Amino acid sequence: MKIGYDAKRAFTNTSGLGNYSRFVISGMMTHFPQEEYSLFTPRRNELFKDFFPPMAKTQVVLPSGLGKRFSSVWRTFGLRAALPQHGVQVYHGLSNELPYGIDRQKTKLVVTIHDLIFLRFPELYPALDRYIYRKKFKDACQAAHQTIAISAQTAQDLEEFFGVSREKVQVVYQDCDPVFQQTFEEEAQNAIREKYGLPAQFILCVGTLERRKNQLHLLKGWLAAGTPIPLVFIGRKTEYYKEMQAFIRQHGLEQKVLFLPYIPFQELPVIYQLATLFVYPSIFEGFGIPIVEALNSGVPVITSTGSCFSEAGGEAARYVSPTDAEALAQAMREILDSTALQKRMIKLGLEHAQTFRPQVTIPQLHRVYEQVLQG
Repeated sequence: MKIGYDAKRAFTNTSGLGNYSRFVISGMMTHFPQEEYSLFTPRRNELFKDFFPPMAKTQVVLPSGLGKRFSSVWRTFGLRAALPQHGVQVYHGLSNELPYGIDRQKTKLVVTIHDLIFLRFPELYPALDRYIYRKKFKDACQAAHQTIAISAQTAQDLEEFFGVSREKVQVVYQDCDPVFQQTFEEEAQNAIREKYGLPAQFILCVGTLERRKNQLHLLKGWLAAGTPIPLVFIGRKTEYYKEMQAFIRQHGLEQKVLFLPYIPFQELPVIYQLATLFVYPSIFEGFGIPIVEALNSGVPVITSTGSCFSEAGGEAARYVSPTDAEALAQAMREILDSTALQKRMIKLGLEHAQTFRPQVTIPQLHRVYEQVLQG
């Protein structure tokens, strides 16, 4: 089988879509090295130029001629000629979109849709962005022979907002980066603790500081819990950060709340492993990879009811309403006061994390490719 991938995010993106793209491509090459792979990307970041394993037959396809100057046009329209030229039988758009004008008889099309948050929470997105996303995502679903949703929540949203039948959607989970499965020695942990001034115990929250992520709610629940254990936030700051700062100043919490700067990705798992508790109070997500990162890191997790969170956390996590600060406070107190409960949650978390391993999910994707070829 000759498989093509939209590899732009895999070669250029340090965050979620890049991680997912690298997870799929590397996983397929590792578990199915007998296939042939073509990776289509407008450019390559030096950081990720060799992210995939060398065991499979692979070609990286970059634009040439005018395509170099108009790389976004090449990625959207230029692949109409490039895919058959490279003999691609199945093409997988890994980040919510597909090229236009592809001959669906010659090339079978698969697209992964990560979330439709821009439709669930339109007030968080400019009108032009919503229009572009809606057109790209919907067009991709209509063109695709099969759509991959990264959670049952996203599959439900595809049916609700775009009318995509459940028969045309398969839920295939993703894993976090394998670095979160490593156990770091005490020396490495102490070095990171000292570098960032981390306390002996702390509650960790990872994610962009924005209204949908609901970190102000965490501050309120944490204050109500009355715990002496400090709170550590990691995430890009938006205007919402000012509301958090106002709350912190109002209650004199400056010495107990720490906002870390940009963290190199290789150091992030160490910080997870140092944490006493991980809290992810988000209102809505397509999946919630930080939950999986925390489970792999051996940290008890509290997250929200609703959305996709129970898929990510399984029976290992504790779930509370993202609007009930007292319920969050109670959950925090119960977990922090019980070493036995912490150990049980950690054990269940490590077991649930196996659900997302590539040896489970990558064969599911491969079956999708086989099915569309046979269809």
